[in-house]
Amino acid sequence: MLIIPAIDLKDGQCVRLKQGLMDQVTVFPNSPRDQARHWLSQGARRLHVVDLDGAFAGKPKNERAIKEIVEEVGDDIPVQLGGGIRDLDTIERCLDDGVSYVIIGTAAVKNPGFLHDACGAFPGHIIVGLDARDGRVAVDGWSKMTGHDVIDLARKYEDYGVEAIIYTDIGRDGMLSGINIEATVKLAQALLIPVIASGGLSSLDDIRRLCAVEEEGISATIAGRAIYDGSLDFAMAQATADQGAKT
Repeated sequence: MLIIPAIDLKDGQCVRLKQGLMDQVTVFPNSPRDQARHWLSQGARRLHVVDLDGAFAGKPKNERAIKEIVEEVGDDIPVQLGGGIRDLDTIERCLDDGVSYVIIGTAAVKNPGFLHDACGAFPGHIIVGLDARDGRVAVDGWSKMTGHDVIDLARKYEDYGVEAIIYTDIGRDGMLSGINIEATVKLAQALLIPVIASGGLSSLDDIRRLCAVEEEGISATIAGRAIYDGSLDFAMAQATADQGAKT
């Protein structure tokens, strides 16, 4: 199982939010380039980058920082990028800049035809991010709740040909309250494509619990606040995941 460090971008800086709230922000001192270098040196095998300004604006806003991250890691590890990716031209530009996977969230819910076209135009490069609270999907940077059931939507997107689903429990994101294992497993069991767990990762116990259900279809988890505030050591977390996969 992969542990994927998150780099969240706001105004060109690395930040973390609590529950997606822009007024609950912590700014970290490292530049995006330096942060990417740090996680690479710690053994990261993929990076999860989110353009927070883009998620709220509906179009990318931190392109310079994103390019710096991609330049820093080069061909060593893939970068998956989300936030404001809502048209085919943006996807093409991101992939041309060296991003390996683009994450489509709000646009997948509001415009499923766009997602279908994206999967056809860029096969193998499209991931859908489904952010939910109590099984219901949220959009527009988590600011609006919909009536869509997360499993129903994920099944539809699987049929379109998406590469994976990132499932975020927004009630737990940035709160260090632990991954919602039960909901993540329920989603993974309903799909054939991999599920990437997100939201609330806080301890090695979370890693061990995820490894115990990895065979249900959970391929990775995204690490955010815990690896920034020091409550979880990234290298140890990945080593624990690697060991868990062998047992």
